Amino acid sequence: MTASSRLVDAYLRGLADGDVDAVVGLFAEDGIVHSPLYGPVPARLFYPRLFADTGSARLTLRSVMTGVGADGAATVAFWFHFDWRLPSGAAAPFDVVDVATLDADGRIRTLHIVYDTVDVRPAFEAETGKASWRAGADS
Repeated sequence: MTASSRLVDAYLRGLADGDVDAVVGLFAEDGIVHSPLYGPVPARLFYPRLFADTGSARLTLRSVMTGVGADGAATVAFWFHFDWRLPSGAAAPFDVVDVATLDADGRIRTLHIVYDTVDVRPAFEAETGKASWRAGADS
């Protein structure tokens, strides 16, 4: 198993288990998550918020891709199905590609979460009673 595969396996396991320490431990100290619903948030703040808004999660890995970004940093992208259930049990599933840029130690420096929010956003906003983040909108 490659280092990238181990990283993705650890990340998805922590995400499915709602294990903040396990997931945040994969990030550099100043790691940032760029989420379509929450916006850009430090990893140490993002995962407690996400897990508070999660009743359950089942993840199905589809593919792992590795490469080098334009800045020369190692990049890992992983495509998976996220069967996300909100605390009420409402379904908000989606297919997603997470793109992780790694630091020299192999820890996640930035994670960009990429998926179509057309069906997820209304369910999330109805559940939380708050507007989700939108690029270019005042937060």
